[in-house]
Amino acid sequence: MPKMIFVNLPVKDLAAAIRFYAAIGCDKNEQFSNDVAAMMVWSDTIAFMLLTHDYFSTFTPKSIANAQETSEVLIALSRDSREEVDAITEAAAAAGGKADIRERQDMGFMYSRAFEDPDGHVFEPMWMDVEAAFSTKDE
Repeated sequence: MPKMIFVNLPVKDLAAAIRFYAAIGCDKNEQFSNDVAAMMVWSDTIAFMLLTHDYFSTFTPKSIANAQETSEVLIALSRDSREEVDAITEAAAAAGGKADIRERQDMGFMYSRAFEDPDGHVFEPMWMDVEAAFSTKDE
């Protein structure tokens, strides 16, 4: 079995969160979704588990961070091109998120933007030219 990542996120409005994650390219897995949780599949090995606050609270004794006010995590999403970085960021904004919560970062070999989902969770879509990033010049 490949190693997988399940990112569990507390959400205030599950239906709105499902629409948002579908808009940025996730597919809903009905087998692991119900009225308190939804599995939104990003890739073969990564899924976002959207959990209502009440349900999320059953997994931890800690209080739920208000992601609108507190940084909890930054989730980087690799993309295949600069255009895909722009497209997912614009899709996030159109689906109820907030685009460009910080300045775009363009280092030539790497390009990224940042957006928030409706609950304030921060995502950083990024593209990197791996060859340019790790190449060395012979002098």
